[in-house]
Amino acid sequence: IGGATTSRQHTAVKIAPEYSESTVHVLDASRAVDVVSSLLSPSARDGFIRKTREEQETLRVQYGARRDRPLLSYAAALDNRLRSDWKTLDVPAPTFLGRRAVDDVSIETLSRYIDWTFFFSAWELRGRFPGILDHPQYGAAARELYEHARALLDQIASEKLLVPRGVYGFWPAASEDDDIILYRDDSRRDELARFQMLRQQEEIADRRPNRSLADFVAPRATGVRDSIGAFAVSIQGAEALAAAYERDHDDYHAIMVKAIADRLAEAFAEYLHATARREWGYGDRENLSAEDLIAERYRGIRPAFGYPACPDHSEKFVLFDLLNARALGMSLTESGAMWPAASVSGLYFSHPEAKYFNVGRIGLDQVESYASRRGLSLEEVERWLGPNLAYDPQTARAATPTNQVGV
Repeated sequence: IGGATTSRQHTAVKIAPEYSESTVHVLDASRAVDVVSSLLSPSARDGFIRKTREEQETLRVQYGARRDRPLLSYAAALDNRLRSDWKTLDVPAPTFLGRRAVDDVSIETLSRYIDWTFFFSAWELRGRFPGILDHPQYGAAARELYEHARALLDQIASEKLLVPRGVYGFWPAASEDDDIILYRDDSRRDELARFQMLRQQEEIADRRPNRSLADFVAPRATGVRDSIGAFAVSIQGAEALAAAYERDHDDYHAIMVKAIADRLAEAFAEYLHATARREWGYGDRENLSAEDLIAERYRGIRPAFGYPACPDHSEKFVLFDLLNARALGMSLTESGAMWPAASVSGLYFSHPEAKYFNVGRIGLDQVESYASRRGLSLEEVERWLGPNLAYDPQTARAATPTNQVGV
């Protein structure tokens, strides 16, 4: 089991108990080779499986203890939302409304936005770039890998072997509890789309707010004319290019192409977010270095569906319809995975206090509200939100969990 949105805990708690054979989580694809080797080795197999299962049992025990901690009721969590003084808050207006396709950005431009640290992580070389190049243990390997990657990137750019394609836009918006409403135009009469958000329900120390992304959009009742942005970007052609290397039995460059494409997709997201901040008016005076961008020293966030602040992948279907992302050669699988694989999508928030957070565990009362707001069955929503459920759907669906408390 691997991928950016998976974890050792999710594998141990949700997947391994449902499968009779070994189930192993890996940080990235390069580790799969070691796992398969251990499973095929007559001498190592039994010990490897035993150790894996012991570690997973420990994770399940830890998760069970965490799941027993009390939650606020959904009503109490909603009442403890982040509250902003919307009448005095700086609420910028974007320079245009609607969507804009972006198909004229070059690989050379995007390469300046690459965070190379994560490129090295994909090759099991841990450390921040550029310091990793001088690491006493594996600096030589890192320098060689970086040299090869830069040479391939230059070839990709000069021969236009990969194609960046993206789309972004802005829409008038307002919040209504945990819903974000997007309007067709600035008259704000016709509703275009809705994103249903989730809220933290765990008790937070010092009575800090239980956050939802909806808190970063002006409530409809305030009359404040707020807006929200959305984007989807992809690097197209990596699969075909990698397949060409594989036909030549060059697995090294096949893997490198995919790793570079992933970094370019993230770079594209960074580049387009900077563009969006300028178009929104509050980022037009930015003068940020590459280090500033990596450290996110700017106003606003761009959370992606499937990640901690908005963990429901199925909202990507609404996002793709809003952006008409499929017209750019992007698509979604039935489970919400993006294709091409080197793709990034999400929402833009401009609130000056907007920051990333983890929704974490949620109770049956919030899941029931969420299912009702989305017009989906409880069972379907529970499938999408399985890792976040603070209860066992098989046993607790019929009754309010006893581990919820009010305030």
